[in-house]
Amino acid sequence: MSIPQQSKSYSYADYLSWDDDVFCEVIDGMIISMSPSPTPLHQDIADELTAEFKIFLRNKDCRAFSAPIDVCLFANKEIKTKDIKDWVQPDLIVVCDENKIGEKNIIGAPDLVIEILSPSTAKNDRLIKYNSYEKAGVMEYWIVDPYNQTIEVYLLENGAYHRNGVYFKDDILKVHLLEDFQIDLNLIFKN
Repeated sequence: MSIPQQSKSYSYADYLSWDDDVFCEVIDGMIISMSPSPTPLHQDIADELTAEFKIFLRNKDCRAFSAPIDVCLFANKEIKTKDIKDWVQPDLIVVCDENKIGEKNIIGAPDLVIEILSPSTAKNDRLIKYNSYEKAGVMEYWIVDPYNQTIEVYLLENGAYHRNGVYFKDDILKVHLLEDFQIDLNLIFKN
């Protein structure tokens, strides 16, 4: 199949019928991004964060997954794929409910989502996806800026995000979702 049209409404069933090399994110049935390959800087940061989470979560109830993995934000196992109109592929997620881990995707909101900004995705990550994650009930949302070497942390309280803080390269970031887990950001922003 050719690249899907961005002006048409799609379901997750449509997406599953496309070629395996077509990656996109859809909110309310509309394509918000067709993911290009990440830059080396983006990939370095994603790999370092993934390693930190994977090591900490070993032998624990929560699991970390890195992109590309489909996250059907508002779905549950009873909803048919033709009725799913929202799916994203965050850079890193943490899921603490084993029932949300499907055979091919994540079904429902993860507990933590991390997005690493790039010039082509910054608007979506800061606005469209921020609002979708908030609405879906993602408890902790991080926006990583690789160029300014910062991480903004948002925590869900009473159904709305509140910025917990902005963390810099020399900071130690406490992961609020996971007790006793802190990340030295010097390990993440090495360059």
